[in-house]
Amino acid sequence: MRVPAMITILAVAACQTDRPEGSAGSAEQPATLAGALDLVISGGRVMDPETGLDAFRNVGVVDGRIAAVTEDVLEGAESIDASGLVVAPGFIDLHAHGQDPVSARLQAADGVTTALEMEIGVFPVAKWIATREGQAIINFGATVSHPGARVMVVDGISTMHWPTLTEEESARLDAGMGVYAELDEDRIAEVIELLEQGLTEGGLGIGFGITYTPGASRLEILRTFEMAAARGVPAYVHLRGRDSGGTLGAFQEVIADAAITGASLHIVHMNSSSGELAPITLGMMRGAREQGLDITTEAYPYTAGSTRIESAAYDGWEDNPNADYGRLQWAATGERLTAETFRQYRATGGWVIAHGRTEEMNEWVTVQPDVMVASDGIPFLYGPAHPRGAGTYARVLGRYVRERGALSLMDALSKMTIQPARRVEDTAPVMARKGRVQVGADADLTLFDPETVIDRSTYADGDEPSAGIIHVMVEGQFVVRDGEVVDGVFPGKAIRGTR
Repeated sequence: MRVPAMITILAVAACQTDRPEGSAGSAEQPATLAGALDLVISGGRVMDPETGLDAFRNVGVVDGRIAAVTEDVLEGAESIDASGLVVAPGFIDLHAHGQDPVSARLQAADGVTTALEMEIGVFPVAKWIATREGQAIINFGATVSHPGARVMVVDGISTMHWPTLTEEESARLDAGMGVYAELDEDRIAEVIELLEQGLTEGGLGIGFGITYTPGASRLEILRTFEMAAARGVPAYVHLRGRDSGGTLGAFQEVIADAAITGASLHIVHMNSSSGELAPITLGMMRGAREQGLDITTEAYPYTAGSTRIESAAYDGWEDNPNADYGRLQWAATGERLTAETFRQYRATGGWVIAHGRTEEMNEWVTVQPDVMVASDGIPFLYGPAHPRGAGTYARVLGRYVRERGALSLMDALSKMTIQPARRVEDTAPVMARKGRVQVGADADLTLFDPETVIDRSTYADGDEPSAGIIHVMVEGQFVVRDGEVVDGVFPGKAIRGTR
C-alpha cells in the first residue's frame, strides 16, 4: 500500500498515554501527517531500545520530528534507501569534553547527535551556551562546574570550559589556589550560590571533578549534594583521588552523600575509577539502588585514560618508580615518558594518555547492562588526543558486539541512547524526545552498517573518524551523509536544564 501525505498512518501499537508532555510515543502509533513528508528513510532495520522494536520499517520525518514508523510505503520530498543499515536513535554522550567544532565533527562521524559535558561542567553556564549557539553541528549542554565555581570564589577567574582552555589559560589557573584552598562554611556557601545561579541559567546538574580539587573537603561535597537534592538535579562525579581513602573510600563518600541527602548520583568512567575492583564497586552501586537510591554510571571501551599532566591528578608523582612513567604517553607525539620528560611536560602542561588497565576487566565493565557508554572524549581542538573522543561508539558496536559477541546489538544501543536520555530528561524535558525512534521523537538518527562499523582512531592517530557510520541526522538535518561529515550545517541546539 502506498501512503501519501495528508493521511493518518494506522497504528501497530496502542498510543502511550502516560508519558511526559511533549515526549515521544510508542515506536508505531497513530500520527496524522499535516503536510508532505520532508524525508523518508526506507527499508532500514529500525531498532528502538525503549519499545524493543527491531524490524524493517519505513520512517517519515516532518519538521525535524519523526512522523511515521510503518511497514507501509511512504512518499516524501527526499528519500534515502536504508537497506542493509540499522536505523537507530542518535547516540547520546554524557561525558564529552570535546566541546569544540573539531571534536564535534569527529563525534558526529561516530554517530553522536548529543554530546554533553556532565563531569567537569562549565561556568558560567549562560555565557558558555552563548558561545556555542548557532555554531554546533550536534546538540550540546553541560552541568554547572563545581571546580569552576570554586575557582571563581577563590581566584576570581572565569574558567568557562576547563578542558578547552589554552595552555596559557590553564597555567593561569595553576598559579592560583582555586583547586587547593580549603573553604570554610561561608565560602562554601558562596560556591553553592554560584552553582545555583548556573542551574537557573540552564545547567543540567552539578559537575564534580573531586580529584582535581583536592582542597574540597568532605563537608564541602556534602553541602553541595544537599543543594543538588533541594534543586532536584543529579550530581555527576569524578571521584576523589585514590590517595584520599582509596578506591572504595571514594565510592563510599559519594554514595553516602547521596543516601544522606537524597540527591541523584552519576559516577563517571567507573572503569578508570575502579580498575580491577570494578565488580566490587558496581556491586556497591547496585546495592545502593536496591535501597532506593537513584545512582547510575558509565564506562568507555578503552584500557587507557587521559587527563592534563599539570592537573592535581598527578600531584606527588615526582618520586614514583620509573615504571610508572613508562605507562604515560604524551598525546602530542605518542612518546612514552620518563621521569625527566614527565617533569618537563608537567612544567609546560598538556594532555597525557595513561595506560594500565586490563582488556578483560575493561570489557566486563563496558558490557554490564547497567553501565552506560560514554566517551570521556578529550578535545581535539589543539591537536592529537585520546582516540575515545573519535571512536567510542563504533568501537562498542564493531568490536564488542560484532567481533566478540560480548553483548547484543540492542543492549549496546540501549546503553548509548535510551539510558542516557532517561538520566537527563527529568532535568531537561526535551530529552524525553531523544534516544528513541518513535512517532513524535526528534529525528536525531544514526544509520550504520552493522557489518562494517568500527573505530579507526588509535593511540597513535586519535583523530581518525569511524567507519560504517553512513548517515547521521540532528532534527532531520544531515550532519553525516554517505559516510562524510557535512560542511556548513549547524543544527545542534543547547540542551538546557529547567531546575
